[in-house]
Amino acid sequence: MHGDAATIAALFAVDPVGLGGVALRASAGSLRDEWLALLRSLLPAGAPLRRVPLNTSDTALLGGLDLGATLQAGRPVALKGLLAQGDGGVLLLAMAERIGAAAATRFCAVLDTQQVVLERDGLAAHNPARLGLVALDEGASDEEQVPASLLERMAFRLVFDSATTNAPGPEWSADEVARARARLNKVAMDDDGLQALCAAAQALGVDSMRAPLLAARVARAAAALAECNTVEEEHIALAARLVLAPRATRVPQAPAQPEGSDPPPDPAQALEPAPEPEPADPQDAPESSPHPAPEQADGAGQNAPQPQPEALPDSDSSQALGERILEAAQAAIPAGLLASLKISQLARAKTPSAGTAGAAQKSALRGRPIGARKGEPRAGQRINVLETLRAAAPWQKLRQAAISSSTGTGADLRNDGRKDLASARGDGGAAPQRRIQVRKEDFHVARFRQLGQTTTVFVVDASGSAALNRLAEAKGAVELLLADCYVRRDSVAVLAFRGKGSELLLSPTRSLARAKRSLAGLPGGGGTPLASGIDAARLLAEQIRRKGETPIVVFLTDGRGNIARDGSPGRAKAAQDARAAAAELRTARVTALLVDTSPLAHAVAQQLAADMGAQYLALPYASGHAMSQAVSQAVSQAMGAVRGRS
Repeated sequence: MHGDAATIAALFAVDPVGLGGVALRASAGSLRDEWLALLRSLLPAGAPLRRVPLNTSDTALLGGLDLGATLQAGRPVALKGLLAQGDGGVLLLAMAERIGAAAATRFCAVLDTQQVVLERDGLAAHNPARLGLVALDEGASDEEQVPASLLERMAFRLVFDSATTNAPGPEWSADEVARARARLNKVAMDDDGLQALCAAAQALGVDSMRAPLLAARVARAAAALAECNTVEEEHIALAARLVLAPRATRVPQAPAQPEGSDPPPDPAQALEPAPEPEPADPQDAPESSPHPAPEQADGAGQNAPQPQPEALPDSDSSQALGERILEAAQAAIPAGLLASLKISQLARAKTPSAGTAGAAQKSALRGRPIGARKGEPRAGQRINVLETLRAAAPWQKLRQAAISSSTGTGADLRNDGRKDLASARGDGGAAPQRRIQVRKEDFHVARFRQLGQTTTVFVVDASGSAALNRLAEAKGAVELLLADCYVRRDSVAVLAFRGKGSELLLSPTRSLARAKRSLAGLPGGGGTPLASGIDAARLLAEQIRRKGETPIVVFLTDGRGNIARDGSPGRAKAAQDARAAAAELRTARVTALLVDTSPLAHAVAQQLAADMGAQYLALPYASGHAMSQAVSQAVSQAMGAVRGRS
């Protein structure tokens, strides 16, 4: 394997703990297996390389109470988790695009502190966990991504293609990587290189401060591989290309280069060993100047021009270094990344599988198991036998001793009677087995989580101004969104406001045909009772929430009303009532999205969205299909926020 894939494997093997990890986006196949085999061959001998399955429990991940050993020993016996077992090696996180937020937090804490803090089941321990992480991302679409908090702590993001696997480039053996690992602590990096990386990160729109720090560690690892004790410009350019370029969120404004300037260095040659400097020949040294040095000149030489200070050349060289590093990073930005970011900045906040179901709701009877809690099994709740035994195990020796001391001779007589009965039955007189003493305070009941249904409420402005401007495009966007909701098995409702009030065109339903018919027959014209539409949407959302479902309200309006709540005309009173209704909607904590359908984005709609706590989306001159895509992304973000609060 060649190209950036081999380079990333070698750099990560040099410093797996300092570089955090590699987000490897590739489906299962020969290429991924080949890269993992290369990484395994470059890691130190004996370093563990363990796979972490998806949905691994906290006990298996962090460690906990060894139930069998505890019951046998009569005292708490700790069991090491996968994170502690991977100390000094690398963990492979399978199907990382589907990892939950809680598990991602566990990995982030370990990558930050390099230790596992275990305080559960009566245990308290701090186990070292100096490890790197390879997140195996098998997502089939852009919506399936590794959690952002985990990506931020990993230096590399590797996507397999012809450029990353087949491009020519140097290769390294395990011995070369081992020598670089031993040399790493001796490699130094000056302040100019750090400033160049920070400037490049700022120009590329990389907000996280971890990115330039990780790039600096990559540059030091690259210098160690090149058998250098100082970080050179080529190593910094390579680090910017591999670490900062995949994180870019905007196109930098690069200054024009003067004519005749040298081209930027080729980052592909960054890791080649530096040539040994040739010894200087004394005969080639320049002859000494016949003029005396400034400090040796007489008084007549005091009027000679003084040498210029060296601060300006150093400043110019630092700026030039930053520009060259930025050019190297910009050249490596994926072609489709910045184009998609220009189309919609909302794409950066996508959540995995957002919009497929409602907010997570805790349940005591059914759903997906999410652990156990301390409590008695009442009202049909299920007892968690394993957690109950786990809570009772550390106290068995004390409880058995307490029972023996309280029963005294009576217990011995009962035991003798049991022995006689066993002898009569031919059991050999074996002593009866001790029963596990479980008390009320040990009970644990199972907890479940089920996903509630999502109901998307479309609130359409059907007034005269909307009909004149973009009612047709709004109808087309709503029809496309209705189709998306049908695929996700979500319920939809349609509200319209025009004239002097609002009207519920379609109650919450899954029927796509009914929704299209109600929308097709929507006439346009009349005043804009915006406050009435917001009030009707809030009441419907509260009714949906009382049914246990998750409401999401999507407003399609220009945000400018001219009919007050009481039906009287007047823009000033209508605007005041609309802002009051928006504040009530925000107080009700209803997730909302406002799509500004006016031909030109207006500050009134943006202020209204802020008053109701909704996301604002301006789409001037957009088609129905473009509006549908933008609203779908915004609804996905809203669903992610709902899940985060639940």
